[in-house]
Amino acid sequence: MRITDSHCHLNTIPKKAGTVDEIIAQAAELDVTRMLCVAIEPARWHEVIDIAERFDNVYATVGIHPTTDPAVQLDETRFRELAAHPKVIGVGEIGLDYFHFKPEKEDLSWQHERFRQQIRLAKEVNLPIIIHTRESTPDLLDIMEEEDADAVGGIMHCFVEDLATAQRAMDMGFYISFSGILTFSSAKDLQEVAKEIPAERLLVETDSPYLAPVPYRGKVNLPGYTRYVVEKLAELRGEAAQAIAEQTWQNFNTLFGLSE
Repeated sequence: MRITDSHCHLNTIPKKAGTVDEIIAQAAELDVTRMLCVAIEPARWHEVIDIAERFDNVYATVGIHPTTDPAVQLDETRFRELAAHPKVIGVGEIGLDYFHFKPEKEDLSWQHERFRQQIRLAKEVNLPIIIHTRESTPDLLDIMEEEDADAVGGIMHCFVEDLATAQRAMDMGFYISFSGILTFSSAKDLQEVAKEIPAERLLVETDSPYLAPVPYRGKVNLPGYTRYVVEKLAELRGEAAQAIAEQTWQNFNTLFGLSE
């Protein structure tokens, strides 16, 4: 079995969990043999790219997370330069976040404009986008449609929304990625959604070091734990874990234009 963790943050895993080399080796023992290390802020873009350069089975992105300080400006020249790196395959993590920032209390036009700017740049460099949304999905989908995000497609990272939202995203060419949340006993509605997503639109992830799945809930999450997401998804859909692992592996290839 071969498993792809389509979203992790190898550069932010606490040192107590081990070195990056140890974490990647442990993941391989659980059949997780490919990872996408996702960027958060420009000051740390070099970290994710450095890791991707060191390991053949790790890829990277560049992007600014919606909760990054609004004073942080996107250097478009540097963005374009790094987006051309052979191990950079996506733009992210980008999107909107109304959990940490409240639209009823503050002007979030800066967050909207940063999101639009990054979608436009993703289209310019022809890379898929990795979407973060929290309590902001209606506005997020509207912006994606207005900016023609379907030109590049991408991933709805750590999906926790309803089936209608998933369908609207899939209509724009996006894949639905499930995290360890899928294994939580409180995630019954999400588990029902997971049963309905077309196989060719499924992805799995950890969002490591956050959101560890059962049986490690509450602990530091590691890329190897993607295996437990695969197993839960297989259980929900009445399929073999091997089939889910292979389907999501191939879906990742298709989205990012990777060959075997």
